[in-house]
Amino acid sequence: MMKSNDSMIKNIILLSLILLPLLANAQEKVSECSLKGARNSIYIVAHRGAHIGIPENSLAAYQKAIDLGCDFVEIDVRTTKDGRFVSIHNSTVEEYVPGVKAKVCDLDFAELRSFDIGISTGPEWKGTKIPSFEEILDVCHGKIGIYLDLKSAPVSGLVEIIKKMGMEKEIIWYIPASDTNDLNELKNLCPDCLPMPDAGSEKNIKSVVNSFTPCLIATDMNHLSNDFVNTAHSHNIKVITDDKEGSIEEWQKIIDWQTDGIQTDRPEELISFLIARNSEKQQLYLDYTQPFKARVDELLSRMTMGKKRSGM
Repeated sequence: MMKSNDSMIKNIILLSLILLPLLANAQEKVSECSLKGARNSIYIVAHRGAHIGIPENSLAAYQKAIDLGCDFVEIDVRTTKDGRFVSIHNSTVEEYVPGVKAKVCDLDFAELRSFDIGISTGPEWKGTKIPSFEEILDVCHGKIGIYLDLKSAPVSGLVEIIKKMGMEKEIIWYIPASDTNDLNELKNLCPDCLPMPDAGSEKNIKSVVNSFTPCLIATDMNHLSNDFVNTAHSHNIKVITDDKEGSIEEWQKIIDWQTDGIQTDRPEELISFLIARNSEKQQLYLDYTQPFKARVDELLSRMTMGKKRSGM
């Protein structure tokens, strides 16, 4: 009976040694993420760049986000009539170019570049042009990550440019989980790229993880909750959410839920809030630990004095 038990134990140990690495590899497949750590304890995404007082989705707005120390800039990618990629949020240009009514997809790149998208923001921005995808990559490469919102552009064409720049791990791709063709194409064409599906409600997270093995997912305040974040984290998935109000109270709630990133139109204010919050936490820590430090210093002083008296 004893030998039988010993044999069973050996078999269990052997099976564990075989299965544990496999389980670990399966876990790593989901959780492996090449993102750098957040600069201010939580990832900050500048929505359409840092565009307060600056034309949105312009190189100037992206440079401002870099100067502020954001972790990502969000860009909206569309395709021109002649197959070039540009960053512009709306499908038409009239909001940016007064008096012109036309779809982006019906205009050649040269026609789009002839428009001045800065004058409507202010005279100091006169001459601002719609940037090409390549120009954005040049500005951001090695300085800030890109949150790519795939508005209307083929995955294959973008991947080709991204690979040439060696930026596969600097760009997170926002794609709704319902767009399975785009997500699967990205996964097949660029295994090193970082898809960020929008799972919708919390109940969809598990199926999204099983289907696309992302290391992060996108959401918004309509779906974000403490349970949503906990479910994502249980699968080793990071969560980046859009804010809604852009208020300190909302940001605090998002942080309290242990969310990993916030996309906002007010990145400068969010960074200021985080710096102040982190400084306050540090001061509270110092206030809490100071009495203990004083007691340790006193004890060490007594020990030193004792050694001197004893001639040691």
